[in-house]
Amino acid sequence: MAEPAPSPRPRRGDSPYPKADLTLRGLARLADFTIAFGMATTAPGVGPLLAAAYLLLADGLIQGQSPGKKIFGVRAVVPATRAPAGFQEAALRNAPFAAVTLFWALPILWPVFFLVGLPVIGYEAWQVWDEPLGRRLGDRLAETQVVDGKVLAATPASSSG
Repeated sequence: MAEPAPSPRPRRGDSPYPKADLTLRGLARLADFTIAFGMATTAPGVGPLLAAAYLLLADGLIQGQSPGKKIFGVRAVVPATRAPAGFQEAALRNAPFAAVTLFWALPILWPVFFLVGLPVIGYEAWQVWDEPLGRRLGDRLAETQVVDGKVLAATPASSSG
């Protein structure tokens, strides 16, 4: 009996893309945290909410790129479809960071920031470093991957033949 032909699309969890450069990815996240910090500290009252919303949705702003990702040339994509991450994927993948931002920005939640927020950030960072494709918990929830824009540009589009 003949084996079935391989699927032209990657299966869930598979990716045609290599792990993004960790330095570029870290610098992009630092740039986005700097933007969020500016929002949180310059807009009294509503600033922390703006910062959390920015971190939650920023990857959906510019075809899978936050301003930080745009500057440093990385992009969040959905490997199964090879499409850039949209607002739904951005919200899923960045929910941990948005929550931690609120914990940090609201003084009443500082104990939660130290007990839960910092360990969450540490775990996410460790996952990016340790996981073969650099997919952290947020990426697994949203079925996304951060890739180098140059690698993405060089990857041929999947054929639907």
